[in-house]
Amino acid sequence: MAGSKSKSTAQQGPRLDPPKRSRKRKAKPPTLVEKILAPYRWTVKWAIRSVLLIAVLSVLLVGLLGYVNPPTTHTMWSEGRRLGDPVEQVWVPATQIAPVVMRSAVAAEDANFCLHWGFDVEAIQAAIAAGGARGASTISQQVVKNVFLWQGRSWLRKAMEAGLTPVVEALWTKRRILEVYLNIAEFDEGVFGVQAAAQHYFGVDARDLSATQAARLAAVLPSPKTRSASRPSNFVQRRGASIRAGAETIRVDGRADCFQ
Repeated sequence: MAGSKSKSTAQQGPRLDPPKRSRKRKAKPPTLVEKILAPYRWTVKWAIRSVLLIAVLSVLLVGLLGYVNPPTTHTMWSEGRRLGDPVEQVWVPATQIAPVVMRSAVAAEDANFCLHWGFDVEAIQAAIAAGGARGASTISQQVVKNVFLWQGRSWLRKAMEAGLTPVVEALWTKRRILEVYLNIAEFDEGVFGVQAAAQHYFGVDARDLSATQAARLAAVLPSPKTRSASRPSNFVQRRGASIRAGAETIRVDGRADCFQ
């Protein structure tokens, strides 16, 4: 009997313990924010996707325009519409722009152009200290505003400008930024770009501009509709002389090396 019992036990194999019951964790109650957003879950999801898509497309567009010249800008389009005639503009590559023109534009608008990554912190601090009486936009910021955005002081445009400027700095060379700037800047009513300005004011090509002519063109940039490079006021003459000296200074001290 004992042998039979042990044989039966051996046939049954090892004894298995019953599986342990897993304890189900209680679901956490939704937070107040989750309750508020619950009806708009799909809206929020698609909004996030849309923002990401716009960001990707923006980067691709910036990268493309690093090699392809922008056909026009919002400012050119709106000015042409206001005047009732197409604006004057002839695109010229950097190789056909006198180097002194590039140095003059930098000396006038953004002396630390080669030193910053799109934002001049010192200029911003100085503008804040002056109570907003002076500007702090770099050439890079102006290119972003004129090529990709529109004129105005809205917070939306400022935010978009702040987001796109580092992208332009990362994907474009400094020389390309300055080349685009000089080809889209307004120098007189309906006159855009340094080539059209050189012809309009002095009857020469951009590559043949003298140091004085280049400095006077740069002097009219902040207010092209009220200043003239060929018939300079006393202010433009003084401003031009200062810019000419500044252009020579940045040539000597190396602040023009990134685009020359």
